[in-house]
Amino acid sequence: MDVLLSAHFLAIEADILVVFGILFIAFVLFTLEPIPIDMAAIGIVVVLVVLEPWTQVTPELGISGFSNPATLTVLAMFVLSEGIQRTGAIRILGDRLLALTGDDERKQQAATIGLAGGTAGFINNTPVVAMLIPMVSDLADRTNTSPSKLLIPLSYAAMLGGMLTLIGTSPNLLASDISGRLIGRSFSMFEFTQLGVLVLATGAIYLLTIGHRLIPERVSPDDELAGQFQLRGYVSEVTIPANSRFVDDTVGEISIQLGRDVEILRVLRRGKVVHRDLENRTIRPNDRLLFRSSGRTLLDLTTSRDLEFAAAPVTEASDVTDADELALVEVILVPEPPIAGESMTAREFERQFGSPILAIHRQGERLKQRLSTAVLRGGDTLLVQSTKEAREQFMADPNFVLAQEIERPEYRRSKIPIAVSIVALVVSVAALDILPIVITALAGMAGMVITGCVKPEEVYTAVEWNVIFLLAGVIPLGISMEETGAAEYLAYQITPLADVVPLLVFLMVFYLLTTIITEIITNLASVALMLPIAVDVATELGSDPFSFVLIVTFAASTSLMTPIGYQTNLMVYGRGGYEFTDFIRVGVPLQLLLAVVTSVGIYVFWGV
Repeated sequence: MDVLLSAHFLAIEADILVVFGILFIAFVLFTLEPIPIDMAAIGIVVVLVVLEPWTQVTPELGISGFSNPATLTVLAMFVLSEGIQRTGAIRILGDRLLALTGDDERKQQAATIGLAGGTAGFINNTPVVAMLIPMVSDLADRTNTSPSKLLIPLSYAAMLGGMLTLIGTSPNLLASDISGRLIGRSFSMFEFTQLGVLVLATGAIYLLTIGHRLIPERVSPDDELAGQFQLRGYVSEVTIPANSRFVDDTVGEISIQLGRDVEILRVLRRGKVVHRDLENRTIRPNDRLLFRSSGRTLLDLTTSRDLEFAAAPVTEASDVTDADELALVEVILVPEPPIAGESMTAREFERQFGSPILAIHRQGERLKQRLSTAVLRGGDTLLVQSTKEAREQFMADPNFVLAQEIERPEYRRSKIPIAVSIVALVVSVAALDILPIVITALAGMAGMVITGCVKPEEVYTAVEWNVIFLLAGVIPLGISMEETGAAEYLAYQITPLADVVPLLVFLMVFYLLTTIITEIITNLASVALMLPIAVDVATELGSDPFSFVLIVTFAASTSLMTPIGYQTNLMVYGRGGYEFTDFIRVGVPLQLLLAVVTSVGIYVFWGV
């Protein structure tokens, strides 16, 4: 009998050693990234299944990550986010945020943290991040700020803000239920709000000071389409209509609202050029602005109701019968073409080809005269609104090179109330615990398509599939940790530590252990696994079990050290161009700080 028991325990130990070995390999692959980490995660699944006798991961469990609620929730959230973005609602919110922050990176971070953290307390933090990712990316884009500097703070703030109330994050609800069953004490709506405020404030201060220095600029503002249309310095001319929101604003105020990559060069008023003391010059109706900007911003401005391009859009011309033939194109005037000697102006170009020039890019020189009177030169790049017939002319004319057709953003503004209502319903139904968030999110995704907020073909481009494969790939590793008892083994290894360190220090260690386990398995699984252990440990030590319940709840809901620890981290991972180690560098110091703050807070508010 003793021999059998010994063999049994040796088998268990072998299982645990195998899982720890796979975990170590996974960590090395994720950290060094010799191959994309989503592919590494899929490889880990294969290894787990091949080693099933030790890992307890069957083929069915191996692929279960693709149907896991966390994976499907993240997938649906990408589509919900796309629906909000396509309607232009994010653009409107971004305009208001831009007016508050300007191009100050610290102010942008502070606004992002405040908005995400405050909102996540009353709306589940996953849809909060889904909704704010497009807004934050757009804000970064318009102000030449690296999105990398804003997206980690967005995810972290939403996580920490989720601890303000019971409904802020799903693990809180699960922890409340388990706590009620184990110790007869569930959470009220604002049970731990005072601790949540302390945690959020700590995280915000860290992110705005130390974290700001540690977050890398992985995506340069100019990286995405360097050398392409979007990054060329175009000069354009617009009129300020009488009903424009820019009327009575100064040039400096307008520059802040339009973004850092817009430089107003001249104001044209009643045939006169105004260029002195531009910053303080007040804009009047029908003034014309000559400005220089990136092509990306220029495209956005073509849809603005507050600006009218001096060149009349082709869509307003009476001789155009098929609006579908219209397109924005880049036309390059070849060096030293015959027409250059003819001194063709932009106005004459429009007359000849029936295509107004909205902007001109001239290498090495800044245009300062009215666009319509500018003489075209070889090497100029023109942003032209043209018909299909005109484009055929450009292709046949040796003087021109038709570089590319540009897609102008077309927001479905009439769908804004629908898209916002869908997201509100998704959040409300999940918050009231009528249906799980995975079901409401999938229903919301279908609703976005059915109502036309997102077109069917846009669904697949909205999803960041590398994130989905990464999440689906690491979930079976967590299952193996649970099935083999590896996670429980880790938890009980620290219990003897309570005999040699103060109880408050032990609470900090238990917090860190829970966060480490949460990085490997899902936060919900971590809560389900660690809460019973926490109650047993507290009982054995003669401590208050509720304090240990709280430490597990906070630790499992604020997993900051890797992109795979929490789904909001995965949602910003690709958008910010991050590497796996970026979360370690930024998240580990904050996690250690929160271990102290959370433990001390529990000690002060509830005792141990």
